Amino acid sequence: MAESPDTHPKEEPTGYDVIQGYLKTLDTSPGVYRMLDSESRVLYVGKARNLRARVSNYARPGGHSGRISRMISMTASMMFLTTKTETEALLLEQNLIKQLKPRFNVLLRDDKSFPNILVTADHDFPQIKKHRGAKKEKGSYHGPFASAGAVNRTLNQLQRVFLLRNCSNAEFEGRTRPCLQYQIKRCSAPCVGRITPDDYRQTVRDAEKFLTGKTTDIQARLAREMTTASEAMEFERAAALRDRIRALTQVQTAQGINPKGVAEADIVALHLENGQACVQVFFIRANQNWGNRDYYPRVGQDVDAAEVLEAFLGQFYDTREPPRQILLSNEIENPDLMTEALSGKLGRRVELLVPQRGEKAELIDGALRNARESLARKMAESATQARLMKGLAEAFDLRAAPERIEVYDNSHIQGAFAVGAMIVAGPDGFMKNQYRKFNIRGDALTPGDDFGMMKEVLSRRFKRLIKEDPERKEGHWPDLLLIDGGAGQVSAVASIMREYGVEDIPMVGVAKGIDRDAGKEEFYRPGRQVFALRHNDPVLYYVQRMRDEAHRFAIGTHRAKRAKSVGATPLDDVPGVGAARKRALLAHFGSAKAVARANLSDLKAVEGVSARLAEKIYDYFHEKG
Repeated sequence: MAESPDTHPKEEPTGYDVIQGYLKTLDTSPGVYRMLDSESRVLYVGKARNLRARVSNYARPGGHSGRISRMISMTASMMFLTTKTETEALLLEQNLIKQLKPRFNVLLRDDKSFPNILVTADHDFPQIKKHRGAKKEKGSYHGPFASAGAVNRTLNQLQRVFLLRNCSNAEFEGRTRPCLQYQIKRCSAPCVGRITPDDYRQTVRDAEKFLTGKTTDIQARLAREMTTASEAMEFERAAALRDRIRALTQVQTAQGINPKGVAEADIVALHLENGQACVQVFFIRANQNWGNRDYYPRVGQDVDAAEVLEAFLGQFYDTREPPRQILLSNEIENPDLMTEALSGKLGRRVELLVPQRGEKAELIDGALRNARESLARKMAESATQARLMKGLAEAFDLRAAPERIEVYDNSHIQGAFAVGAMIVAGPDGFMKNQYRKFNIRGDALTPGDDFGMMKEVLSRRFKRLIKEDPERKEGHWPDLLLIDGGAGQVSAVASIMREYGVEDIPMVGVAKGIDRDAGKEEFYRPGRQVFALRHNDPVLYYVQRMRDEAHRFAIGTHRAKRAKSVGATPLDDVPGVGAARKRALLAHFGSAKAVARANLSDLKAVEGVSARLAEKIYDYFHEKG
């Protein structure tokens, strides 16, 4: 007797079947596709010149790398967005990758902004300073520099050469005698008239020439002035000019690579090894090396250099202005497309080059050497970190090595300016982009109530986690909590964890032991005996480093809050009074208290303050009174 067809269980559709089912709905438009798993998590984001042709490649079993085969097998659904051009698809793809962080895409994990040097334009005696973020302030910007350290070193030398001020406008207006910067020959003291406006403007022009690579004229002119001063027996002036020439030479020497034939370029070199990648980026501006930075994008075992480098470029320049020229160590998959996208962003032609000989090839070789050495160090550090994580799991009886450790600390002065701090560590070390600060809000807290502060911080943390990621799928939930404190702190945190139903997260209190000596720490866990690790245990040193990092971050946050409060004035809260008008009011009246007591006619007499704003200021202080 034949079996009923109903006796056979219905087979689940494979990833290939799922993808095949979408083909009849697609046309030949360019666009972006997303592959999702059974829980609607994005596995992969890709672009296509022809969506139907691109997706059909995934529908054919066989011929795929191991990574792509795994991705297809996990695919339960897809999403599509069509675009007018393939360039739009490329830009959208990289934007979605950064936003969604799909598991199977190459992902740039470090997306910090770069600092610039700003020569301000809102004052008769311009200031030279470091600037990071949106370019809203008036002035000329020079950069990017690879790091704050690179900017600080250059600023330090520029001050020695050009003697430009670095003080704020408020400090400048309040000076009655030269400051220490003048005494150590780092400033020409324009605040007290030690240099004429014309001479100062000349030094500003010289500084900007240097920052645009025109150094030969500056050195020649300084040398002529030194000779003239020496012949006129103005030996002190001649010695000062000699020191400036030396400092200028030192700046150029300290920069190391100063290519003659490359005025403006980013040098991007990739080294792949054992499923890991390092990309070195050198910034060449005005024929000068303005530093380098290494990146470790997330890659898989079977990705090739072309795919990694193209993904890196798309994500790296997504929020940054590209230079006129980008020198690459490898070809990328779609150079014409990337050139069009970057040129559109810059508003002028951007060149992508893979140099084979000459000075540019030497620059690439140097960057590649840095990439190889950096990746070797990173891999050694990762192996050490993996051992520490395993040791941590053994020491604290965890089910597995933790992927995310959150460490908490508080800082205050007798309850004032109280802040809580959270730092995060994982398999790659400290995850500084995950650090968080908490301004303590609890009005009912007794000043200095550390238990209450910790309760508030943890309450806010878990409340947010439960709201934003209730299923614990996004990787933001900790595998281990470390609390700075002993039994009391652990008890306070445990009560919060019970309240929010997250008692399954391991939590350990780290307290200084006998005589509060480092190395004698005691560890507290809810409902368990206190214990200690042996004095020379690497895990103990690692816990100490995490606790010290949390303490450093908490203290820094607390000091910033305190400094902001100390520098605050009642004018900060007056609607319509920004930084410029605040300076004008303080310069006119001498203090915020005097502004508050001023009558309406006096307020109207301040330059830049309209009659309407004067009335607002007057009403603000007198209604409060």
